[in-house]
Amino acid sequence: MSPTRSQADRDAMTVEIGFALLTGVFVAALTFGVAVSPLLFLQLSRNATGALLAAAASVAGIAFVWRVVRVLRRFTGRRSGPGALAE
Repeated sequence: MSPTRSQADRDAMTVEIGFALLTGVFVAALTFGVAVSPLLFLQLSRNATGALLAAAASVAGIAFVWRVVRVLRRFTGRRSGPGALAE
């Protein structure tokens, strides 16, 4: 049986989830922009452009998930690791 969480613990988790999602969107947008940047300099065929956009969207999605998981795992590791408040 786990102890109940305080309001401060719930608020901290809410803030951390918001931070993870916000930075995940930022990392995904940045990754997508970098992956699509060759379109600014190269004249690619319609098929190649579509393939590049699909690849960029895939990489951006992976970057988003990676960032969210990384932030949330680091948060839970910090709470249960050394120096965590004991109840």
